[in-house]
Amino acid sequence: MAKQIKITWTKSYIGYPETQRATLKSLGLKKLHQTLIKEDTPQLRGQINKVSHLLTVEELD
Repeated sequence: MAKQIKITWTKSYIGYPETQRATLKSLGLKKLHQTLIKEDTPQLRGQINKVSHLLTVEELD
């Protein structure tokens, strides 16, 4: 079984570049304080690193 990651959008994107807004949208986040659980992949990690200042990330067992 692959590892999973819990992603929570914790900070507004107001004042940040449009590319970061698009990254949040591509992660599947639609509202502030929304939480998603996704499979851990290198592509997902790259997206998380781009907007890590707006997210809270936890690894699940």
